[in-house]
Amino acid sequence: MNIGQAFKMAGKSILANKMRSLLTMLGIIIGVAAVIALVGVGQGTTKQVTDQVQSLGTNLLTVSITGRGSKTTLDYKEAEDITNTSDIEFAAPYNQQNATVKNGSNSTSVSVVGTTADYMDVKDYSLAQGRFVAQIDLDYYQKIAVLGSTTATDLFGTTNVVGQSFLINGVRYKVVGVLATKGSSLTGSNDEIVIIPITTSERLFKSKGVKSINVQVADPKKMDAVMTELETALGKKFRGDTNSYRVFNQQDLLDSFSSISDTLSLALGGVAAISLLVGGIGIMNIMLVSVTERTREIGIRKAIGAKKRDIMIQFLIESIALSGLGGLLGIGIGLGTAQLLQKFASMTVVVSIPIMGLAFGFSVFIGVVFGLFPANKASSLRPIEALRFE
Repeated sequence: MNIGQAFKMAGKSILANKMRSLLTMLGIIIGVAAVIALVGVGQGTTKQVTDQVQSLGTNLLTVSITGRGSKTTLDYKEAEDITNTSDIEFAAPYNQQNATVKNGSNSTSVSVVGTTADYMDVKDYSLAQGRFVAQIDLDYYQKIAVLGSTTATDLFGTTNVVGQSFLINGVRYKVVGVLATKGSSLTGSNDEIVIIPITTSERLFKSKGVKSINVQVADPKKMDAVMTELETALGKKFRGDTNSYRVFNQQDLLDSFSSISDTLSLALGGVAAISLLVGGIGIMNIMLVSVTERTREIGIRKAIGAKKRDIMIQFLIESIALSGLGGLLGIGIGLGTAQLLQKFASMTVVVSIPIMGLAFGFSVFIGVVFGLFPANKASSLRPIEALRFE
């Protein structure tokens, strides 16, 4: 018996019991679909976060001041002095607080950032109207503000915002600029924001000292050197108290998240692969039933000259056909699930062709492994006993 004939007989056997064949393939279908969808979600999340981090640039450092009390704080002038080196292109000390902003009957809760002129360059903002915070605003404690696009719309609608006044925690501020729409990032919405001078922020929230500094290094190759310089300067300022500050590298953050995400994707794929093993057990169970049902057929075929190898190949091909067809259906359902998640759940799903190939290949492998025992049992039947079977 040639291979083509074996496949033809396997197809007839599967079609003769359509419902049983479909239920047998269900474990494989669910397993392959789950692998594709879950790994796609994991890779999509990785891509989304990676794109957001890389959009800011991998030449960013973040200095966090964690100390308490007057001896473990850093004012914005000291922050500017520490970051005033030729290797640093932009440096923006800032404080961030949540506050209620109000214009007449319109009010909303937003993030209020007190910072300096470099903040726009470090965060890659651009202006839609007016201007940004300037040094003169810091020097004279000006009560001016730059609004995010969403905040401007919430407070003033579609009117020209520049020159209008509004309240931050009951204190009146004048709008001098509006930021262009930027969307969301890892830290939340970039459009629901109000930016004011850091000196004014300290007075408004009665909080002295800088909490964080965003630093953009001119040459990415000098990241480690700049980190060392900043840690040395901060160590002198805080007299060696390393608990008072932290310096984070954006690239290190990206690498750490990628590592965690890859592990998560692997775990999700492993969990989904369990369904494939369950599906394989289902195939073996049904193939054993099929061997029992077709014992007389096997006896007749062996009696007229079929070899052990022919019987084994026939049942093994049936098992592979079931698992392979289940794998193909699983790929189709997995792709459909990925599309639905993107459309209705607003999730980023990255469908990987290698993962699809791996899932399908594993499903066929399952068919081979779990089909060997039933195939071997069928091929080992003695013709006389098979013909006597009722």
